[in-house]
Amino acid sequence: MSKQISLSAPVLLITPPFTQLNTPYPATAYLKGFFNTKNIQTVQADFGIEVILALFNQDGLKHLFETIEKKELTLSENATRIIALKDRYIYTIDQVVQFLQGKQNTLAHSICTRKFLPEANRFNQIDDLKWAFGSMGKQDMAKHIATLYLEDLSDLIQETVDEHFGFSRYAEALGRSANQFDELYESLQQPYTYIDEILIQILSKRMEDVQPKLVCSSVPFPGNLYTSLRCGQWIKKHYPSIKVAMGGGFANTELRSLKDKRVFEFYDFITLDDGEAPLEVLINYINGKEKLENLKRCFALTNGEVTYINNSSCADYKQGQVGTPDYSGLLLEEYISAIEVINPMHSLWSDGRWNKLTMAHGCYWGKCTFCDISLDYIKNYEPLTAGILVDRMEELIAATGERGFHFVDEAAPPSLMKALAIEIIKRKLVVSWWANVRFEKSFTQDLCILLRASGCIAVSGGLEVASDRLLELIQKGITIAQVARVSKNFSESGIMVHAYLMYGFPTQTVQETIDSLEMVRQMFETGVLQSAFWHLFTMTAHSPIGLDPAAYKVKKQTEELGTFANNDIQHEDPTGANHELFGYGLKKALFNYMHGTCLDFPLHKWFDFKTPNTTIPKDYIQKAILEPELISSTHYKTIWIGTMPTYQLIQKSKKGNKWEEMQLQFQANNASFNISIDPKQADWFLQILPQLSVDSSNGLTIAEIKASYQAAGLEGFELFWDNKPINTLSKAGLLRV
Repeated sequence: MSKQISLSAPVLLITPPFTQLNTPYPATAYLKGFFNTKNIQTVQADFGIEVILALFNQDGLKHLFETIEKKELTLSENATRIIALKDRYIYTIDQVVQFLQGKQNTLAHSICTRKFLPEANRFNQIDDLKWAFGSMGKQDMAKHIATLYLEDLSDLIQETVDEHFGFSRYAEALGRSANQFDELYESLQQPYTYIDEILIQILSKRMEDVQPKLVCSSVPFPGNLYTSLRCGQWIKKHYPSIKVAMGGGFANTELRSLKDKRVFEFYDFITLDDGEAPLEVLINYINGKEKLENLKRCFALTNGEVTYINNSSCADYKQGQVGTPDYSGLLLEEYISAIEVINPMHSLWSDGRWNKLTMAHGCYWGKCTFCDISLDYIKNYEPLTAGILVDRMEELIAATGERGFHFVDEAAPPSLMKALAIEIIKRKLVVSWWANVRFEKSFTQDLCILLRASGCIAVSGGLEVASDRLLELIQKGITIAQVARVSKNFSESGIMVHAYLMYGFPTQTVQETIDSLEMVRQMFETGVLQSAFWHLFTMTAHSPIGLDPAAYKVKKQTEELGTFANNDIQHEDPTGANHELFGYGLKKALFNYMHGTCLDFPLHKWFDFKTPNTTIPKDYIQKAILEPELISSTHYKTIWIGTMPTYQLIQKSKKGNKWEEMQLQFQANNASFNISIDPKQADWFLQILPQLSVDSSNGLTIAEIKASYQAAGLEGFELFWDNKPINTLSKAGLLRV
């Protein structure tokens, strides 16, 4: 590993507009945390939220409307209406933004009257809000209305001053699947757009204040690419001695075959995959302490040619060495919580500020055929320990004041989730957290109760194409029945379940599409699913399907790689349905299912073309969730997360027979549980409970518990332990996990 030599001036880490507006995208915070361990001075900035705040305030809107009026444009009816109401927008904008920042919660009542804010075309699409949010959802309803209000202004901006503007993305169409750099390059030769001007003003001030020697731009999505290039362009013109590096998810997936040398008019370096080691070596190279050939996973322009340099002898850092993410310097109190889509999981994703953490690098499954499993960020699996994770959680709480955590793993490992939950409970840490999962059968009812007790509030996982044939082709390693049972365990424990759904997988037939919808309908009908979203399948270059399309009976529409971005692959599915036809109907049906309506609606009614009847029995999911949960006791430990019971000896009699029973009462947060057992068994049970407590141990195996039972001179362990009294205590905190 390269020895660190500090820069004489700090590194500036930037996230260009736009990612999400409710919380910082974590890449720069991850890097800043790592650089802290190396004593490398860094400053970070999220230009996305800074541009939005500069735009959406009274002065910003006044300037916007003045700019539009000077253009003497021919306007649509919608834009004309917004401009006519400009004073109402200017008058209300500060209050709306403050409300979305959580600073004026009482404003929700005024917003929900629909008399306070001006409304334009976005409100034509609005549904019955009382039906959508319920009588208790006033804050969420107000956030949705306020979001529509901002989106009306966004539409005005697109029509009049900046066609590329988007609330959570910018010029995405230019960046998505840009096989050639020509269109982007031409756009970058044009005068600054209205949003460009705001961005460059912010960048100029930050560069003047920080005077960095290296600027690192994180580009996670296509919607960040154009603004990242604009930043690089300005820096290289006004600060030619300062080096500019780009990395992030877009580079990792799209730019691995980069050849267009014009890109290096905007960047000096482009790094791939984990950024810690490549940037450390790059810093040393800039300082003259490393040779060019020692760079790691880095594109650069050498002798006028695009060159990929990768010193394989330079090892990556282990996850335990990269430090705790550091959010300092970001405007943590200024992020806004918008609710764009009336969807429980999307609301959770965009509402509130979440500290982002990762349980493990890569994916422990790593087999899904649609996924980029050939790339390092998926295939190199390395978990952290629960102790390190909770240490980092405590550090972030102290630094940010926030107790909400979103674990952004591709799929969080169940065993590590269990260890994390136990560690959180052991430390008596009060947090809320959620994660992406695979619907593993190891998510038993007891494990889900444990996760909920530790603060887990939601999980999202891939149900994908709800068809067992296609799930096998995907190599998902799950079945529909298994997903239903696992979702039931999560739901009954109080953990919201969101399913990622896919349509258009290679060879998927019309019948399978309709049957998938029926499976989803039944999962909402039985209450095991609360949230979901349909995605149209996309074939990517680094997935097994993209690498060998013939094996999945699809054809690439072009075999040639572009000189710029190469990831999404246009393809034909000769044996499958016309998948695009189904998108609107699937999404409309799902929207209603999420609100508990139209569950008895015939499936063909969702489509404006003829479809077959489903072949799925109407009780398929109901039967699946009623199947008993089989637990191999040898693979589990029993733990106790509840409080110690109170107890009393009770005299019992029946038909002249008298005996004694010990009655134990267990108190849980919202219920109490009583069991009556033999006094000798009760004495032993009261002694074993402290040994099972997470406060003192990691639990005992069933063999260890049985040995203790027999050592106490008791008989009939299985009859006692597997009988109703003990089995009822899972809700009180006696869990097999």
